[in-house]
Amino acid sequence: MRAEAQAHIDQINDALDLLRRFLDWDVAKKRLDELNAQVEDPTLWDDPKGARDVMRERQRLDAAIEAVRAISQERDDAAEMIELAEAEGDDGLVTDAEKALAKLADRAESDKIEALLAGEADGNDTYLEIHAGAGGTESQDWAEMLQRMYQRWAERRGYKVEIVDYQAGEQAGVKSVTLLFKGENAYGYAKTESGVHRLVRISPYDSSARRHTSFSSVWVYPVIDDDIAIEVNDSDLRIDTFRASGAGGQHVNTTDSAVRITHTPTGIVVASQSQRSQHKNKAEAMSMLKARLYEAELRRREEEANAVEASKTDIGWGNQIRSYVLQPYQMVKDLRTGVTSTSPNDVLDGDLDKFMAAALSQRVTGESVEVEDIE
Repeated sequence: MRAEAQAHIDQINDALDLLRRFLDWDVAKKRLDELNAQVEDPTLWDDPKGARDVMRERQRLDAAIEAVRAISQERDDAAEMIELAEAEGDDGLVTDAEKALAKLADRAESDKIEALLAGEADGNDTYLEIHAGAGGTESQDWAEMLQRMYQRWAERRGYKVEIVDYQAGEQAGVKSVTLLFKGENAYGYAKTESGVHRLVRISPYDSSARRHTSFSSVWVYPVIDDDIAIEVNDSDLRIDTFRASGAGGQHVNTTDSAVRITHTPTGIVVASQSQRSQHKNKAEAMSMLKARLYEAELRRREEEANAVEASKTDIGWGNQIRSYVLQPYQMVKDLRTGVTSTSPNDVLDGDLDKFMAAALSQRVTGESVEVEDIE
């Protein structure tokens, strides 16, 4: 078998292996049998809500299992066709089978990512906060570069983007910005971006053209559904109002309509200034606070379920997840998965999907990657 065909088969096998691990294959098949038995029970619809839950779970499991089986069968059929064609010296048939394998590999990769986005809130819209690190103008400019990167990524995926809160930098860039992405699986994709991002470059603000290292942090949390109840005591809140400002220090309006809410038990601070009404900004900020509290609960559950995963997903200022090097060479490297790109301009223009896909896969495999840091 030619190397190209074998490479496609290896890619398909990797995707199938991850899908089986994600589903917990034997457990999933047993659970599907149980659900099929429940569906055949004539008393199922005595409880309409419970019946809908059963039907929804059955449909999801059945589709996932059948996808794995179908891809496995098509892989075997294509591999057998290649072997027969090679034995008969039919290069045309070999080429056709290799093209079929290439399409199947793409499909397997797509199914893998779709399966990985099956978390409790993965399908939801998401907030993404960016905060400049220490270093003044350098880090604030880097934070603005990250803002543009994520906005371009969202545009590539067809998401709607709103700027919920914006604190301009002193001379350039931004001190902090909160973006709202609206679209299918926005949180599922973006959630792996939480952490510290490092930039190495020749500073445009240094007259001596020296190399600088800048840091900014990213925090991602889902917009919660109306049916998810998050209790917040009013006595735990400190609510401040202030005058909203836009890019360049220009005022969005001339009243103290922006709202900042501090949740004293956790220290979580959220702010909204995107609306012209103080009432609407307060409602938006409360929604953001509940989303942050909900995300913290999701993360706590994940950490309790898998202590190894906890060590990788703990988000702190010192936890760098990715380095972007523009000088003395060109490279972006994810320090968790080892995924690299030698086209940082493409990455900064929103080409992030391969980094996100690798990080999602790592959550299932639990496999950490040792990579050398880059300066």
